[in-house]
Amino acid sequence: RVSAVTGCGREAGAVNAQREFRELIATITAGVAGKPLDQALESELNRQWPAGSPVFRQLFEACRAGIEQGWMCRHESGGIRYGRVLKPADDLHGFSVDVVDMDRVVGPQHRHPKGEIDLVMPLTQQARFDGRGVGWRVYAPDSAHPPTVSDGRALVLYLLPDGAIDFG
Repeated sequence: RVSAVTGCGREAGAVNAQREFRELIATITAGVAGKPLDQALESELNRQWPAGSPVFRQLFEACRAGIEQGWMCRHESGGIRYGRVLKPADDLHGFSVDVVDMDRVVGPQHRHPKGEIDLVMPLTQQARFDGRGVGWRVYAPDSAHPPTVSDGRALVLYLLPDGAIDFG
């Protein structure tokens, strides 16, 4: 009986964590909705929510907790843990959210038909994502890359307009 109650408590905690994560993401997507995905937006994001800011810390902690609770990064392939956490929705201003956990690995080449906004959260201080450390990265529409984490391990949160990504 005790384990059943504990299990329900854990599930309720995960549901609350997912709701809070969604609300936090909605705050961010509200700030980027309708803006061009370009270098100016990357600079704006790094000014508004830099590494160490309360929002950055909340996102980082939510991702670590989500992985620990099992509702984030539920899949694994090629040494990459990953998963779509949130599908595009009106309250998210049309963005989807994916989170990956990468440790010194090159991911699959893909194209961003509508662009991509990434938040790089190193789990080891020196970790780099596509050659850069902690913070926001913005990839313009029709850009492509093989996502690469070097020099350590990092979590990367991806915001995709309309969930658009092309691995073809």
